Amino acid sequence: MPEQFITTRRVEFIDTDMAGIVHYSNFARYAEAAESEFFRALGLTLVGPQQDGTRRGWPRVSSSFSFKAPAYFEDVLEIRLAIDQIGVKSLTLRFEFFRDETLIATGQLKTAYCLFSPGAPMRSLEIPVEFVKKFEKYVVESHR
Repeated sequence: MPEQFITTRRVEFIDTDMAGIVHYSNFARYAEAAESEFFRALGLTLVGPQQDGTRRGWPRVSSSFSFKAPAYFEDVLEIRLAIDQIGVKSLTLRFEFFRDETLIATGQLKTAYCLFSPGAPMRSLEIPVEFVKKFEKYVVESHR
């Protein structure tokens, strides 16, 4: 069974509507915050400057979320992250959002590993082997 990266997030008032229910768009923000923590825990970054003046990063290719139950102001959500797929140039992350034992939402975020050079279009790159090795223990299924 793959490992999951787990973090928590308290729902702030700004995240909710006047009924105190989390607005659906905030789940994308919660997922991105968990993704950043995951990368940092692996010694990686989502966007990193290179010595030659370029940057390498992980822009979004697609995202989707499905909602099962409402989350409320001051809930502490547990966010569980695993990897659905490591592609040659892309990474598909899976998210589950829980309040205690209640599944609140699920989500998926697909990213591509890319090079950003000044004055040039972004270009996708193969994910470095050393990154793949760090990701592998979190993979639910791999099609690499």
